[in-house]
Amino acid sequence: MSLTTDDSARRARMVELVKRLAPGEGYTQSLLENVTLMRSDRPLPLTPALYEPSIVFVIQGRKRGFHGGKLYVYDAGHYLALSVPLPFNTETQASAAEPMLGLALRIDPAMTAELAMGIDETAGRQPAKPVTLCATPMEEKLQDALLRLLQAMCVPEEARLLGPSIVREITYRVLAGEQGGGLRAAMLAGGSFGRIAKVLRRIHTQYAQDLDVATLAGEANLSVPAFHAHFKAVTATSPIQYIKSMRLHQARLIMIRHGASAAVAAEKVGYESPSQFSREFKRLFGRSPLEEARHLKQLLSMAGPVPAPAMRSLAA
Repeated sequence: MSLTTDDSARRARMVELVKRLAPGEGYTQSLLENVTLMRSDRPLPLTPALYEPSIVFVIQGRKRGFHGGKLYVYDAGHYLALSVPLPFNTETQASAAEPMLGLALRIDPAMTAELAMGIDETAGRQPAKPVTLCATPMEEKLQDALLRLLQAMCVPEEARLLGPSIVREITYRVLAGEQGGGLRAAMLAGGSFGRIAKVLRRIHTQYAQDLDVATLAGEANLSVPAFHAHFKAVTATSPIQYIKSMRLHQARLIMIRHGASAAVAAEKVGYESPSQFSREFKRLFGRSPLEEARHLKQLLSMAGPVPAPAMRSLAA
């Protein structure tokens, strides 16, 4: 697809803004609580990743996600949306000359459900089948809103006063977009998807607690066999593997972002045996906890927002 002059100028401006808002590799917290900037100055081979329910935009470079035997490409022309917390595998195409630049909008469940309900009521559409994740082409109005969000985040007052309304607009445009029906259904889901989504949210926030499958199945009001079947349909994995993956991903972040030892990280995520933690960690990530922390320390680090004096120069 050829780009118009306006498209090229808009993308170039967005690249410029993300580079300044995220001057270093890794993740940078923006002035908005639910918006995080991403940057990688090097390619990354297939790597296990953990995403929260979010909308992920890649402004430059390309990311490829693999889940349940399917490929999801998100780049300057496509965004990724996830309705539930999900571990899956990603690879990143980037270089020092053209770093991967992007941002993730963490989904606000109450706002998203309100918008989803309003869209369906207005349009009178029949509910679609809920989807766990999707990659969708970027529409012009969505790109415009994304540019306005980046510009607002360069000015503290605008980020505070205008940013939340632009995030709401972006969420609306995703929910009303090409694959929005499945996302709306996921946000409003009753039935088995809604029950599993509720369990996933619990696991995501309470991963360090003692979580047994029978109890989780009971909370979902499903028999254990039915719970296993519905759980795998949503996540493409078993409950036990999902819980284990969630704990290991969180442990990796604790080591990288807080400088914790493997033993401390293991205890914080609910492991009683450090040796079992190390074995399962290496099985998932392909490296020992220490090796993995050293390897990804910069790429998974979380920096604070760009200081206000520097922010003022971004809007110029």
